Amino acid sequence: MVIEPRMRGFICLTAHPDGCAKSVKNQIEYVKSKGSVDGAKKVLVIGASTGFGLASRITSAFGSGAATIGVFFEKPPSEGKTASPGWYNSAAFEKEAKSAGLYAKSINGDAFSDEVKQQAMDMIKADLGQVDLVIYSLASPVRTDPKTGILHRSTLKPIGNTFTNKTVDFHTGNVTQVSIEPANEEEIANTVKVMGGEDWAMWIDALKAAGLLAQGAMTIAYSYIGPAVTEAVYRKGTIGRAKDHLEATAFSITDSLKDIGGKAYVSVNKALVTQASSAIPVIPLYISLLYKIMKEKGIHEGCIEQIQRLFQDRLYADGGIPTDDQGRIRIDDWEMRDDVQEKVAALWERSTTETLPGIGDLAGYKNDFLNLFGFEFAGVDYMADANEMVSVESIP
Repeated sequence: MVIEPRMRGFICLTAHPDGCAKSVKNQIEYVKSKGSVDGAKKVLVIGASTGFGLASRITSAFGSGAATIGVFFEKPPSEGKTASPGWYNSAAFEKEAKSAGLYAKSINGDAFSDEVKQQAMDMIKADLGQVDLVIYSLASPVRTDPKTGILHRSTLKPIGNTFTNKTVDFHTGNVTQVSIEPANEEEIANTVKVMGGEDWAMWIDALKAAGLLAQGAMTIAYSYIGPAVTEAVYRKGTIGRAKDHLEATAFSITDSLKDIGGKAYVSVNKALVTQASSAIPVIPLYISLLYKIMKEKGIHEGCIEQIQRLFQDRLYADGGIPTDDQGRIRIDDWEMRDDVQEKVAALWERSTTETLPGIGDLAGYKNDFLNLFGFEFAGVDYMADANEMVSVESIP
């Protein structure tokens, strides 16, 4: 079938298998071009199919020669209907890993559930013995608590006051004002339940209790802070409250791993185009301005560039892991440079539907968004018939 992008709001309903494979290959080639990193050799990636999680799996495998187990929750294809992009990404990754002689297996299911945790632990025990790195990169909007059976939904809202500011419809380029009513206490609590650190801690507790964490094992979760212009809806909103919980959880996990010399870190990453960030008002406009500035300065990074730098220059560099005064790894350092943020703030004031094409990089935003689903990659014939029925080799 010929596969074209079909949009519904900030979601693309189709994905291109050949484009997703091209994306994975591009990321692998980038990692290989940067040389080897003396990193972890047995890695579990929770949330391994897209974005930072996929980049972490690729960097571990092709930068350090690691055996990887990836956990994700993706939609397989059916006749005439494409899979979700993460499914195609994972199929391509496993194929490339196998060709390179690297161990790679995947689990498709709800990472919040006890059943999937047990499945992952059984696989580690049977195939790897132990893991020395656990990446936690889930980005689900909902979570069922395995202890209570209650389904919790996250919300994207400010706390305390109604938030009003500019945003852009990245499909049309229209810059408008958006107002978001503040969250109530239940919405805040639910967002923390979904996006905070509780499940991360449950994973690490289960792995440790089963003896599956190697001596000195490390675990990393990903967070974001961002600038003043986005903080009301992000860092000081419901998501920010969840990220505060995630970051606090790193300290409690580190305490629990003291007897094996383990450590938990949160890496604060750069703003990037993701399915999640596209849904947050204000963020698309901020990213389009940020991209323009960082590209002009030659310091723009996508997911793979961020994570490769995180591994090479932070996690496995000589001299220890540098952190800020709250114990976080700051790989958002280039985004948050004063010269970058001062220019973003100045351009923000000038942003209108008419000016944005000149002062921002909305075209880059749209291209990155379509790339998430396997579209707009050079070298892919999008007019040719594509086989939507691609399988992930390790998944029955």
